[in-house]
Amino acid sequence: MAKTRDEILEQRRRLKAEYGRSYDSISALLHRHDPIGMVFGSDENTDEYEPEAGTILPKLKGCRSETDVLRVVHAEFVCWFDLATAGPQERYKQIAVEIWQLWQEYR
Repeated sequence: MAKTRDEILEQRRRLKAEYGRSYDSISALLHRHDPIGMVFGSDENTDEYEPEAGTILPKLKGCRSETDVLRVVHAEFVCWFDLATAGPQERYKQIAVEIWQLWQEYR
C-alpha cells in the first residue's frame, strides 16, 4: 500500500528525531556521490536521497564493518530501483567507507 505524503513526512520526522544529524549527513553524502545519477547539475534537489537514507539508517545497527555497510547500501539501492540502475556493489565502496565513519561518530 502506497504511503501518503503526510505519512512519508511523518516517517522522515521520526527518523530525524531518532538519528539526529546522521539522517541529514547520510542523505547529503548520497547526494554528493550521486550513485545513480539523480542530481542534475543543481544543488536544489538535495532531498533526492532522503528515502534511501531513511531505509539505510535503521539497518546500520546490525553492521559491524564497512563491508556490512557496503552490503546494506547496495541492497537498499537495488530494492529502491533495480540491479541494473543500482549498478555493481563496487560503486558504493567509498559511500560505505564514509557512512561507516559517520556511524562510528554517531554511536
